[in-house]
Amino acid sequence: MPNRCIIECQKEVADQISSFYKNYQKENSGEYIKFFAKKDDVIVTVYSSKKNDTFKVVFIGESALSEAKRFDESAKLSEKTQEKEKEKAPTKACWLALTDQIGSDEVGTGDLFGPICVCAAYVKKEDIKYLKELGVDDSKRITDKHIRVLGEKLIKRIEYSQVSLDNQKYNEVNEKGLNMNEMKAKMHNQVLKNLKSRHPNVQMTIIDQFCAEDTYYSYLKGEPEVVDKITFRTKAESYFPCVAVASIIARYSFLQKMDKISKHYGIQIPFGASSKVTVFAKDFAKRFGEEELKKIVKANFSNLKEIL
Repeated sequence: MPNRCIIECQKEVADQISSFYKNYQKENSGEYIKFFAKKDDVIVTVYSSKKNDTFKVVFIGESALSEAKRFDESAKLSEKTQEKEKEKAPTKACWLALTDQIGSDEVGTGDLFGPICVCAAYVKKEDIKYLKELGVDDSKRITDKHIRVLGEKLIKRIEYSQVSLDNQKYNEVNEKGLNMNEMKAKMHNQVLKNLKSRHPNVQMTIIDQFCAEDTYYSYLKGEPEVVDKITFRTKAESYFPCVAVASIIARYSFLQKMDKISKHYGIQIPFGASSKVTVFAKDFAKRFGEEELKKIVKANFSNLKEIL
């Protein structure tokens, strides 16, 4: 039985998923199927409800979980798949490059609550042994509890640049016409620029790909300085240690910021954008008011249409 992972989401995330896999789209006329794609070893199917107001995305294949976690950090394998996974040895990253390198990754884009965090990391050849001993891997394969441990160690050892976009600023920029991928492109360019300015001789620069290369550079038109000669690779965190480190530090930063929000309101803020998160958002608005809710959510997520 192949790995199977299901996430529930609103239109914004469903559109983001469809856009991400657009180049792999296939014909499928099934009832309520809004999008269907086959990429490498994963099949992605987006289903809509009868009212077309909620969506379910099914990932099937060897990399189902890691692909689903691109859009919902709380995604889990189906119960039957989890039982099968217990019988298998854990999958480890297969690093393709062991030279000096700079890479970037982001988290928080599929979460209704919390910021978008983008990080770039500079990994030297002599860091590789330390990273392997530490057990650095794709952050999507590591529990949040372990991310906190690894992140604390990595920020003291590895040079990095990290920027965050809180949801008040996200909403402000989105109202001006920038979509999420355009924001991410500008953030990736910023952190890469910060590290490349310090290490101009590093030849290898990698981004965990979230859009087509041409589209990425089109988003950066008008920027005073654009980092070029980038390698764009999906699941780059599994192949390049710099991106693996960047993904862990980005997640570490995201968790800290979510902790701060939760502490401020005295309530545990959930991850993702599922129907359960929508219910939480409704309860939050009743308790703290809509204006407070708007400060910590991505207002263009369709979860909020029935709340605000």
